[in-house]
Amino acid sequence: MSTDWLIKNAELVNEGRRFHADLRVKNGRIDKIADSLDTRPGEQVIDATGLWLLPGMIDDQVHFREPGLTHKADIAHESRACAAGGITSFMEMPNTKPPALDRESLEAKYSRAAETSAVNYAFYMGASNDNLEAIRSLDPKAAPGIKVFMGASTGNMLVDNPETLDGIFRDAPTPIITHCEDTPMIDANHAKAREKYGDNIPAREHPLIRSREACIKSTRLAISLAQKHGTRLHVLHISTADELALFQPGPIKGKKITAETCVHFLHFSDEDYERLGFLIKCNPAVKTAADREAIIKAVAESRIDVLATDHAPHLLEEKGQLYDKAPSGLPLVQFALQAAIQRVTEGKLTLERVVEAVCHAPAQLFNVHERGYLREGYAADLTLVDPRKPHTVRREEVLSKCGWSPFEGYTFSSSIAATFVNGQRVWDGTTVNDAVRGQRLTFDR
Repeated sequence: MSTDWLIKNAELVNEGRRFHADLRVKNGRIDKIADSLDTRPGEQVIDATGLWLLPGMIDDQVHFREPGLTHKADIAHESRACAAGGITSFMEMPNTKPPALDRESLEAKYSRAAETSAVNYAFYMGASNDNLEAIRSLDPKAAPGIKVFMGASTGNMLVDNPETLDGIFRDAPTPIITHCEDTPMIDANHAKAREKYGDNIPAREHPLIRSREACIKSTRLAISLAQKHGTRLHVLHISTADELALFQPGPIKGKKITAETCVHFLHFSDEDYERLGFLIKCNPAVKTAADREAIIKAVAESRIDVLATDHAPHLLEEKGQLYDKAPSGLPLVQFALQAAIQRVTEGKLTLERVVEAVCHAPAQLFNVHERGYLREGYAADLTLVDPRKPHTVRREEVLSKCGWSPFEGYTFSSSIAATFVNGQRVWDGTTVNDAVRGQRLTFDR
């Protein structure tokens, strides 16, 4: 497969700038960026007139369900959905079956991804109440970070032992990333809802059960532990306006405590529960339109540093169950970048800020080696976006194994024209090249 390309006449978006240039890819790397480059023998030429050329998106939060839950998702299907959505690298969560709580289970996931993933990959180690020694002995180059569920989770991954939690924050050899919701508060809210509705709890109750108070209490705890120990902390999927004051605006460089939100919190609100029901049930919950607008503003001012997906597929029949059995999570990777760019179309975010939040910031936060930027010598992970070609989402085009999208019927203003992973074109605007395999992400630590 060719890894030598000349992309001409594109509008590059990189490191706060938008400019027209040509970009040459050679041997899977960005070889040259210049105003005008002549074609060389053996390279394929793409006329990108009218297109935006971005670094490939790095999604720092996905659930691909492998091993153990592959009836609803797997690395092969979800990585292809990433490719179609302009995502060239993902960082996958440890709450699989079995969970990735030690080096052996972590490496097993890397081995599987090497066989099947169409894009680049990395896997978090998980924390539990009883794997502190495994965390302490983790090679910091082996994982992007350690995931701590400070709220309800599946299996053995809720960390609610105060001494263990303190030890994890004290001794973690990598950044800690946290899911912050307070379980006792959620349980109490859930009991009240069951008293009122019995088994038939409506979807609109979800943000009241997984309440804003539960989010902010847990987020404050995580930040206090990080401040106590000087820990590098990244708080995932911020969903409330209330939490935003806990984070500092401005560039990510130098921050010890950072925040991430997800594309669905920029797109949906509690007004959508009536139409979509449990299809948009997720943890933490989609909350009010006022929360949504505050979160978008926080992304704009870099108070929220990273924009990701929390891609978490479930089958439609699973989502169609009553509240207590309907699982939480949305499939998002295939349309995430378009959803982010939609906020640019609306005038709420700049394209430069979106690129910073989905490409540069995760690369910098996790010390990803030579990815996340359009720089000579860096890996040629690239996304071409057509800003003038609207795209209406149809169920039959969904590549995630679950086979549906919460965006069905919505028309985005842009389309993903091509995706390149290590110089190989994995998506040409209509089809995934199944021969492409991504690489294991490496970390400069």
